[in-house]
Amino acid sequence: MGNVCSPSFSCDDTVSHCLDCSVRKAGYICHLQDNLDALQRELQMLIEERNDVRVRVIVAEQQQMKRLERVQGWLSRVEKVESRVGKLIRKSPQQVEKLCLGGFCSNSCKSSYKFGKKVVKALRVVQSLRKQGDFQDVAQPAPENPVDERPLPATVVGLQSTFDGVWRCLMEEQMGIVGLYGMGGVGKTTLLTQINNKFLDTPNSFDFVIWIVVSKDLQLAKIQEGIAKKMGLFNESWQSKGLEEKANKIFKILSKKKFVLLLDDIWELVDLAQVGLPVSSCASSSNKIVFTTREIEVCGQMEAHRSFKVECLGFDDAWKLFEEKVGRDTLDTHPDIPELAEAVARECGGLPLALITVGRAMASRKTPREWEHAIEVLRCSASQFSGMEKRVFSRLKFSYDFLPNDAARFCLLYCSLFPEDYRISIEDLIDCWICEEFLDESNGIGVRNQGYSLVRTLLHSCLLEEEEDNFVKMHDVIRDMALWIASTTEEREKFLVLAGVGLIEAPRIRMWKGVTRMSLMTNHIENLLESPVCPRLRTLFLSSNIFHRVNSDFFQSMASLRVLKLSYSNPLLFEISKVVSLQHLDLSHSRIERLPIEFKYLVNLKCLNLEYTYGVLKIPPKVISNLKILQTLRMYECATVPQARDSILFGDCRVLVEELLGLEHLSVFTITLNNFHALQRLLDSCMLQYVSTPSLCLSHFNNSKSLGVFSLASLRHLQTLHLTYNDLEEIKIDNGGEVKRVRELSGFHCLKNVYISSSKLRHATWLFLAPNLKRVEIENCQDMEEIISSEKLSEVPAEVMENLIPFARLERLILEELKNLKTIHSKALPFPCLKEMSVDGCPLLKKLPLDCNRGLERKIIIKGQRRWWNELQWYDEATQNAFLPCFKPF
Repeated sequence: MGNVCSPSFSCDDTVSHCLDCSVRKAGYICHLQDNLDALQRELQMLIEERNDVRVRVIVAEQQQMKRLERVQGWLSRVEKVESRVGKLIRKSPQQVEKLCLGGFCSNSCKSSYKFGKKVVKALRVVQSLRKQGDFQDVAQPAPENPVDERPLPATVVGLQSTFDGVWRCLMEEQMGIVGLYGMGGVGKTTLLTQINNKFLDTPNSFDFVIWIVVSKDLQLAKIQEGIAKKMGLFNESWQSKGLEEKANKIFKILSKKKFVLLLDDIWELVDLAQVGLPVSSCASSSNKIVFTTREIEVCGQMEAHRSFKVECLGFDDAWKLFEEKVGRDTLDTHPDIPELAEAVARECGGLPLALITVGRAMASRKTPREWEHAIEVLRCSASQFSGMEKRVFSRLKFSYDFLPNDAARFCLLYCSLFPEDYRISIEDLIDCWICEEFLDESNGIGVRNQGYSLVRTLLHSCLLEEEEDNFVKMHDVIRDMALWIASTTEEREKFLVLAGVGLIEAPRIRMWKGVTRMSLMTNHIENLLESPVCPRLRTLFLSSNIFHRVNSDFFQSMASLRVLKLSYSNPLLFEISKVVSLQHLDLSHSRIERLPIEFKYLVNLKCLNLEYTYGVLKIPPKVISNLKILQTLRMYECATVPQARDSILFGDCRVLVEELLGLEHLSVFTITLNNFHALQRLLDSCMLQYVSTPSLCLSHFNNSKSLGVFSLASLRHLQTLHLTYNDLEEIKIDNGGEVKRVRELSGFHCLKNVYISSSKLRHATWLFLAPNLKRVEIENCQDMEEIISSEKLSEVPAEVMENLIPFARLERLILEELKNLKTIHSKALPFPCLKEMSVDGCPLLKKLPLDCNRGLERKIIIKGQRRWWNELQWYDEATQNAFLPCFKPF
């Protein structure tokens, strides 16, 4: 038989493993109840420990600490385990019911085994979490947030375009320092807050965004303290350090960081280096400084790379803000209220501070009579309106108080004599101030330059607003504030201002008592029948009234009167000669027909304004020449009608010129001449070396066909030139071969306005040589074929042309009734400042010398006839549609 092989092996290990496995499985079942009880106990203790940790975390976070990441992770794991164990415990009754034989077996062994295994696993996890929850510290000091969110008003309107511009600027690498300026209450702080909060939701790499309120009382230590707190440097020892030591500490940290510094409400230069800021870095993209101020001059002192003016709101935005503060409930109370509310809102002049104050005050006014009363109060005495004095004027007064001297402060108050929204001539203001002796003539500085400097000071402080053509305007709320100051704080002065309030009669005599400055401008006063006693009255504005009767003794008791304004009226003049103290007399735009001979007794007169008195028939001899201390004489567009034989304007005006030449103190005059010889006599006099001539009109010349540009070059400060006479055929550009004269030609740097009307004039090439022209108006030049002649321009020496940018500042070009005009200039010109071009009655003009691309960019308004427009051709061959969006047909 063959051999049989059989395997041999030990079964001990296998049996042992199976027994262990069976025992464990049986243990999951037979110990299920005990394990469940243990799990519930352990879970309860874990929850209690979790609650204790939570309390510790809450307390720490209330102390501005940040919870540890491992604590947060443990809390999250406990929450998940609690949920999972809760489910097991809720299912446990079903599994316990399956147990039998005293808990040692189960009706469903497989199910009970799986459940028991889960219970044991959960128990181990809970026990492990309990051990992990023994934290010595649950939180640590929180690092400073790079940006602290700041509260914004519920309604913010009208700032979006400025905000967008500022934000774009901040994102540019070369822009390190940005200034925001504007009048008080206009929204500068709100805009700065928007910028601050924008850093919260915009990805950036700045380590610190620091907000500091500076205010009028500049303290570098307070700025350093705010920076130190943001950087975590501020502690008990910080206060004991000196200014320089603090600056060094700040510098060491910030020189290695990227930061944004927001300085709110600064009034003067903040020395950034003294604070400890790495100044050299502020000019780069790494760091940004943005500040708000009421003084544009501060923007220069801070070396801002860009400055933005925060303007008052347009009416739509103003109404939205006002409506929100009043509430629709009030506005819908009566159908008449919305229209009245709009009138109230307009009285606030778009100033958010005033809109909010007035809007809140009117929120409870639900009858039309209350709204009508509010309008009257705001127009006549705004300081009496609820909240205006405390919340508006007192804040705006900071700007007034911060003005550099009493002269500037009083000059601001003086501007309140003019009506609301009035365009105030700067020249007129300075004339008044000189005669009021606000300006110091003894220090050797020209008084007119002092006056201009004062105006700039008020403009830079945002207390006046600049207008075109050398005018300024006072914001309504600033004017109300000035009147409030004049009525409450000026002990030596008493203002009575009733300008533009619809008066039919002059105030009663008792109201004149003690008044030093009075304005009754822009009313409907016809009669001055009383004789007020006002020995302290120094200034009286009566302009824009139509007087029919004036008491012959009206000026009898005005012994101190210095400034009298009667412009835009038909004054009865004979009584004025009694006011021998008078220094300034303004009769411009009035309907006077002759100057009384008695005017020669006004020997203290320093300024006489006769501009635009077209109807003057007679100025007697020796009247003007007898005004020995006259400093300013304005006669531009005076007496355009034929003159009486005994008038100094009769004939060739040479008598007028001779009387002018005899005035030793004359420093400013404007004039209209109708004779070449009179002009030549004036130009040949040595007087023009020190006398300013802002405006000159050459009208109806009858003995000259040509005029040399150089003959006008000696007129100082010439800003307006009006040429209107038919015999003029040519304005010559002739330097006589003298280099000095060539340079003198380019000295038309003051000329801003030119008006030309001469039927025989063929071109106006010389305009090319006035670099600062803003307005050119040419009309009724029937023979003119071109404005700028290339042939004549070639005759101009290269020395003059090389640095010349033609029409660099021209804003308005008006061409009317030029029947033979074919071209303005043979080449396209950039016209970088052009806003408006008007062409009418120029049938042969087919081309405009415009750079279309630049025109589109600036939205130039072009006015013309539709027929003329359709015939236009463009030098750059662009389509006419390129300009259609900004074309306005007549």
